[in-house]
Amino acid sequence: MEPRLKTSIWVAALIRRVELDGAAAFVAHKGEADAGAVLIKVALLDGRARVWSSAYGGDGHRRWIKATGADLVPEIDADAYIARARTRDTDLWVVEIEDREGRDFLTEPTD
Repeated sequence: MEPRLKTSIWVAALIRRVELDGAAAFVAHKGEADAGAVLIKVALLDGRARVWSSAYGGDGHRRWIKATGADLVPEIDADAYIARARTRDTDLWVVEIEDREGRDFLTEPTD
């Protein structure tokens, strides 16, 4: 297993990647700097959103799963999911990406 990048550094790199491609991103909730879990909300700015949740596979590499089970959900449902997740995990990072094309800018595998 290779060493993991600190979550705070990974989040900063994601935000930079998003901004370089002309979209907007920000940290909606800052979690544990070294190893906090991450949720990513991708808002399409039309009332729909997608939520990705980070997980680590058996090989030790980060993967992303659709946290709400559906590809796109009403943004209000995405926000409710995130609020529930934050009550369970106070070290959770929440990154919001606003992109009309719905791009998530993730480089790791997604399910």
